[in-house]
Formats: sequence, structure tokens, C-alpha cells
Amino acid sequence: MPLTEPYDDHLPEEGSSTAAPEGGAEPGAGAPEPEPTLPEPVRQRIVTLTAAVLPGLPADELPVPLRRVAKFAPNRRARLGAPVIAAQLTADPLFRQRVTARVLADAGDLGAAVVEGTAPAAADPVEVAALAYLARPRGWRELIEASGAAVRAEADSAVVAELVREAEQRASRAEHDRAVARVEAEKLRDEVARVREELGQLREENRQLQRTLRETQARERRANELLATERGRAARAAADSDAELRRARARLAEAEAAAGVARASAKEARSVDDARLWLLLETIGQAAVGLRRELALDPVEKLPADFVADAFADSSAVTPAGTAARARDTDDPARLDQLLALPRAHLVVDGYNVTKRGFGEMSLEQQRKRLITGLGGIAAQTGDEVTVVFDGAERMHGLPPTPRGVRVLFSRKGETADELIRRLVRAEPAGRPVVVVSSDREVADGVRRHGAYPLGADSLLRRLARS
Repeated sequence: MPLTEPYDDHLPEEGSSTAAPEGGAEPGAGAPEPEPTLPEPVRQRIVTLTAAVLPGLPADELPVPLRRVAKFAPNRRARLGAPVIAAQLTADPLFRQRVTARVLADAGDLGAAVVEGTAPAAADPVEVAALAYLARPRGWRELIEASGAAVRAEADSAVVAELVREAEQRASRAEHDRAVARVEAEKLRDEVARVREELGQLREENRQLQRTLRETQARERRANELLATERGRAARAAADSDAELRRARARLAEAEAAAGVARASAKEARSVDDARLWLLLETIGQAAVGLRRELALDPVEKLPADFVADAFADSSAVTPAGTAARARDTDDPARLDQLLALPRAHLVVDGYNVTKRGFGEMSLEQQRKRLITGLGGIAAQTGDEVTVVFDGAERMHGLPPTPRGVRVLFSRKGETADELIRRLVRAEPAGRPVVVVSSDREVADGVRRHGAYPLGADSLLRRLARS
């Protein structure tokens, strides 16, 4: 094919007004032979070799149309500048000689061998044909024709191999189809045998059903006779039952009168029990009032957690004796509602442990806002004390207004939220229900030793989803 395919540009004949006689054309002979039709791989290789040496040529040795092409990136030079490069190689023999000198220098021994007309037999025929086209030694047309024959042979071999492969695939599919057909035929024969066997069974069942029908009709006749007899007996039994019903109604009236007397007695007994219970509760209340007066305890404005939030002191207090008795080893989410229903309960939440488990796709600011808002609803519904703890060296910006009943704490620099949670639990008095929500096993084990109730983050997330 021509050098400039797919642009249908044929190299003009040598010996024209723009080309001097070169190797392969005898000087002084008649009109030179026309340019050979180049195989496509050879044409592409010639353009690639020329494009590679363009930047190394001085600007005054470059034809004007190629000066812009020489500035292209290497991967675009041969692709976009192919038509211009091919045209200049054909029309400008001096430019081709300059390009050939650099290409042969880069080709090394193979270029020297091509120039001498002794190209190695093991060399790539496409590379040899491209170098021969540029250098044009004696016999260069034969080298190009040999390269075209080699390329065509490879293409034919590939086509033949593809045809053979397709034939083998068709044969394999045909063999597979025959095997499938044999299997299907066997299945159909088995199905026919099974249907015949079922038909025989159905015929036998039909005979049995007919015999059963005749027996059933005989039994029906006997049943009708028995039915007439039983109707007479039922009429007599109905008369007897009516008499028994009248007697039962009389007994029911007597029982209702006795029940009325029993209800009156029970009401009187319940009144006595209510009086006793009221007296007991009144005694307990007065005892609590007397104890508060004796201890002279004033109402407090701060809770234990407020002192921990204000001081942020590094406490190493020993766990009070007996506090472990109130801990419960449970992961049941339903326990959260039960624990929050205890009097004066304190809910402590491991903030980021809950938010990253429930809505970790949000930003940290959105996680904090969503959790604090939900905890505000729980505080409003239960009236319990709620504290949420986040990791952070200093108080962060972007927090929503803290809802009523919710305390928000951030751990100090050098302290984790887990340590702050344990200090909050240690600050509470023994006997007060403290609920710690965290899926961190270390946090759960730590607060359990100090008597708190550890629950998983899922229990709080479900509670928030239900609100």
C-alpha cells in the first residue's frame, strides 16, 4: 500500500523535478520506476522512525510544513503528523537523506547491513523494509516486496489459524449438541416410561375409586336409615334438655345472689388493705422528711458529673466498696428503657463510638448535632440526667445549642473520652443507677467494675430511631 495510507497519497516517481536519482535507479537511464506500494506495517514504521528524529534536526534543515510537527509530543508526532511526514519524504530527497543518516546511525549494525545489502535473515522484515526505503541501497524494492510477502503470509497464517479455531469450535459445539441431544432423548424415553407407569396406576386407582363409590353409596343408604332413628331420639333428648335448662337457670340465679354477697365482702376487705398501705407509705414519707431534717441537707445545685466537668482533675480514687453489686452483664437493647425508668438515673454516652456506628457517613459536626439533638429528646421524655462525652483536646466549634437536661463534655489534651467516662462513673454515689452506652469492650469492663450498667451502642441507636 502507499506510504501515506489511509490518506491515499502515493509517493511520486523518482527522477521527478524534486528528486535526484538514488540507489535502485541507474543514472542516465530512462524514467525511473514508480514508487512501490508499501505494506501498512512498513509505512507506519517509516513514519515512526522519521517522527523520532525530527526534534534532532536543525530548524533550517526541517521543511517548513514539518517545523510545527516537530514540536508535538512524541506519542502524537507520528499519529497526527503522518500525512505531512510522508509527503515530505516523497517530495524532498534531501530531507529524506538527512533523516536516513540519523535513522541509520540509531539502527547501528542493522542499518549498516541494510546499506550493504546484507540484512540478517533473522531481522524483522518490517524494520529491514523501512530502513531500505529510507536508505534505498541496491535491491531495496526487493526487500520491500519481501516484507510485504512476509506480512501477507503472517496475515494469511492468522486467518487460517482463526478458521481452524472456528472449525474446531463448531465441531466441539456440534459434539456437545449431539451429547445433549442423546441425554435429552434418554430423558424423554424415561419420561415416557414414567408416564406409562403413572397411567397404569391411575387406571388401578380409578377401579378402586369406583369400588369405593359403590361401597359409599351403600353406607349412605344405611346412614339415612340410622339418621331417621336418631332424629326421633334427638327430639326426646331436646325435651329433656329444655327441662334441664330451666333447672340450671334457677341454680344460676341462686349463684348470682351469692356472688353479690361475696363482692360486697371483698370490697370491704380491699378497703382495709388500702388503709394499711396508705398508712405504710405515710410512715415512710414522714421518716424520710425527718431524716432530711436531722441531716440538715440543703438542696444542691450541682450534680457529681458537674464537678467532674468543671475540674477535669486526674482522679485515682479507689472504687467504693459494694458498687460492683449494681452492675449487670447484659447487652439486651430493651434494658435501656428499663434502666432509664429507674429513679434519678444518669445516662453517660460515648459520643463518637455511637455516632460512627450509627451514622458514620456524616461529618463529625453533623454526627455530634444529630446525637445531641436525639439525647435532648430522651432527657425531655425521661427527666433523667444525660451526659455525652467526645474525644477532643479542646472544646470544638460548630456545636448546636445544648438541649435542656443534656451535658456535653470533651476530653482534655492527653486524656481520652474513655478515661473521662470512667471518672464520671467513679464520681457518682453508690446506689445511683448509672447507664453507660458504648460498644468499646474496655469501656464496658471498666465501668462495670465501678457499678455502672454498660449497654451497647445499638440499644441507644434503636431508642433514638424510635423517638
